[in-house]
Amino acid sequence: MLKLIRIYINTVCTFVCKHLRRAPAAIIFVSAVILCSCGSGAGTATDETPTRGNIKITVDESFQPLLDTEVSTFMQLYTNATIKARYKPEYDVINDFMHDSVKVIVTSKKLTDDQIKYLRDSLIVARTITFAYDGIALVTNRQNRDTLLRYEQVRDIFSGKAVSWSDLDPRSELGDIRIIFDNTKSGNIRYFKELFEITEALPSNFYAVNSNPEVIEFVSRNPDALGIISVNWISNKYDFRSRSYAEQVNILAISRPMIDDGSYYRPDQGWIYDRSYPFVREVYMITRETFKGLGAGFIQWSTAEQGQRIVLKSGLVPATMPIRLVQIRNE
Repeated sequence: MLKLIRIYINTVCTFVCKHLRRAPAAIIFVSAVILCSCGSGAGTATDETPTRGNIKITVDESFQPLLDTEVSTFMQLYTNATIKARYKPEYDVINDFMHDSVKVIVTSKKLTDDQIKYLRDSLIVARTITFAYDGIALVTNRQNRDTLLRYEQVRDIFSGKAVSWSDLDPRSELGDIRIIFDNTKSGNIRYFKELFEITEALPSNFYAVNSNPEVIEFVSRNPDALGIISVNWISNKYDFRSRSYAEQVNILAISRPMIDDGSYYRPDQGWIYDRSYPFVREVYMITRETFKGLGAGFIQWSTAEQGQRIVLKSGLVPATMPIRLVQIRNE
């Protein structure tokens, strides 16, 4: 149908040019502008649909393993759709969205009231949907034998009260703690600063690298390091890369806040789901599209059954489909 419309427009343009050669130049110019604008408008309106088109999205680097799978699966199903995902720190993801560089973002941070107002003043309505639940894992070197931390000890590390491993365990011989996180613009570090109400600069023993994989690499080579990463990088038991990362480090189990019952919880799927693991956050998909385009189609698919099964398989917790917990007992 679109092809027939374009042929018709081209035919009309040819006719006008042939029969208006003697007309005043102004008439010819106005006619050409009207016809060409009509032609381009028809093409633009129908080029993009929820399952067809070409868009870019920006994604927090913490969720790259999951979104790589979501995007590639979607494009395999809808061969006329092209989605190019760019992975950046959280701060840059939000900036891209506010400056209209992309129409869709994936992040663990909601827009602020001021950001929502700014968009509304520009006649843009941002729509946010919770896509998954993720955890933030604390990891240590394999030579570090202590794999349990109380919630209050983690808080003391961030406040600067605990600066050496002996502050956490008097028997430790590891020396000072070096806390390694993924980026100065990271959503991982922002999460803890907000959780523990830290408004000042972090202690001097906090160090930023460039990505979650770099955190894992650093921790795997340094016995005194404590790494902060998104669970998504180590949660997928079906993915070789994820299993490889998980095998390089210890994944710490953390107690629940204000509860001293001797129970500790790793950032496993079941403990993220029931919030026994204390460091859990939501993953959002946010769109600023003004029509139902490919971005809306991708979000709808990702939050429906097929997309949510990918979340489940990745080791995170789906946000829009029910899940069933199965307790296995070894007897």
